[in-house]
Amino acid sequence: MPNFVQALARERGLFMGAVIVALGAGALGVPVEFALFALTLAGVALFHRYTLQVALIGLAAITLYKLGFTGFKPGPGLAGLGAHLLHEWIILTNLLGLLLGFALLSNHFERSKVPEVLPHFLPDDWKGGFALLAIIFVLSSFLDNIAAALIGGTIARAVFRGKVHIGYLAAIVAASNAGGAGSVVGDTTTTMMWIDGVSPLVVLDAYVAAIVALAISGYVASRQQHAYAPIIKDAKVAHRVDWTRIGIVAIILASAILANVFANLKHPALLDQFPVIGAAVWIAILATAALRQPDWTLLPDAFKGSVFLLALVTCASMMPVEKLPPAAWQTTFSLGFISAVFDNIPLTALALKQGGYDWGMLAFAVGYGGSMIWFGSSAGVAISNLYPEARSVGLWLRHGWHVALAYVVGFLVMLALVGWHPTDKRGQALVGDALPVAEEVMPLGA
Repeated sequence: MPNFVQALARERGLFMGAVIVALGAGALGVPVEFALFALTLAGVALFHRYTLQVALIGLAAITLYKLGFTGFKPGPGLAGLGAHLLHEWIILTNLLGLLLGFALLSNHFERSKVPEVLPHFLPDDWKGGFALLAIIFVLSSFLDNIAAALIGGTIARAVFRGKVHIGYLAAIVAASNAGGAGSVVGDTTTTMMWIDGVSPLVVLDAYVAAIVALAISGYVASRQQHAYAPIIKDAKVAHRVDWTRIGIVAIILASAILANVFANLKHPALLDQFPVIGAAVWIAILATAALRQPDWTLLPDAFKGSVFLLALVTCASMMPVEKLPPAAWQTTFSLGFISAVFDNIPLTALALKQGGYDWGMLAFAVGYGGSMIWFGSSAGVAISNLYPEARSVGLWLRHGWHVALAYVVGFLVMLALVGWHPTDKRGQALVGDALPVAEEVMPLGA
């Protein structure tokens, strides 16, 4: 805590600016909960080493305010808080189980030696850099996007002799976020959607925009990297793949997916009564532990990171979302830029609580949008730990400009080809009052 106080003193100017903005918003009629939440997210952006403390302080402030003044949706006081948490515990427990389980799953994949074999198959010119980004994209579709980014960053350090261009680092983060955008097991935001009942088939639409974004950002960044430091030719294969660990990864993923499908088809009410998906992941982890022992030492750090995310999700669950702008493609587009500055986890939680979105379009916006600044996504923060030179907003924007361009083009291509199709969480089209602008369900130019 003393270190956190020192960090607050160093950044007191920026933090006081955020406080003034929050107070001004309150004076203009913005609900105090939103002002406190924005202040919490500003604290997360400013104090990267103390995100857990900031999130818990923010959660406590919002909870105390609602206890003393507005109450909760189920009712006022402690009884209302208890009823609210009772409603949210399934989502939070499922998310905790998946976050911890996927940390072990990612480690199984890393220890399978696949990441160390992949460089042998990369082309020897700029296309090798593009191929690596495509590999990161694919890995992120079934691994956590943080793990995919770290694997990509580690491979890049080896094949580019330790000289990795900042524009290429931005593209690594963008590729990992793009790959996870259309997969409910590839990104925490899409996993949250899945847990909350959004169909994986609806989220899959995000790949229309994600593939376009990968092509644009990947091409420019690969050219940047090739001019800066060409790829090592004919990287050697020094390791054999541990196919047992690959099988364990497949079993864990299949367990989560099958449990969700079975519950939806046979016992849909069970999803609201028990953390089915998180439990299935852990049953698979424990059942396969005799084949290859998981690295249990990863769990303390993974638990700390999970508590941080759960605190932000809980904050978001307390927001009066009926006072937010209505869901529309313009709102979704703006969320991509907002997620570059604020954590995309609580933004997703707010959107899920509000409802009325095109979930595939939202998945791309909040997932990929955070790539535009290094601290806008967990993958970006992870890459900056490997490459401290990336911790510069100016350099990231100057050399990684192609990420923002790819976001805009990818979003507009998706809007033109797929259109804006708001649905409920089961994928059923919204009509009547739930869809105020009927023309927006049509693709552009229709």
